[in-house]
Amino acid sequence: MNRVQIYHNPKCSKSRAALEILNEKCLDPEVIHYLNTGLSVPEVINLASLLGVKVLELLRTKEAEFKSISIDWSDDHLAAAQLVQFPKLLERPVVINIDKAVIARPPEKLLEII
Repeated sequence: MNRVQIYHNPKCSKSRAALEILNEKCLDPEVIHYLNTGLSVPEVINLASLLGVKVLELLRTKEAEFKSISIDWSDDHLAAAQLVQFPKLLERPVVINIDKAVIARPPEKLLEII
């Protein structure tokens, strides 16, 4: 596993900018194309733990899919299961450096952990 990982959506300008910063810093990040590979519940729970947030805080709450789901969002396992089903809802980009993580919005925020 690379030291630095990025959960990347190539269609997202913030995600592209964050990846560019990582490459400029010669960090050779492991790029995780989560929309293609999918997510697992343990992976989502781990991301939330690394970020120090509830799973709900990983979700793009303005997306139509989010608004169409009626569950108890305070339950991290239920929220994680929905994120597995709808990976598009993941707030992005998430950058991990060993045991620290950040949602890189704005992309320069990733500089806090590298």
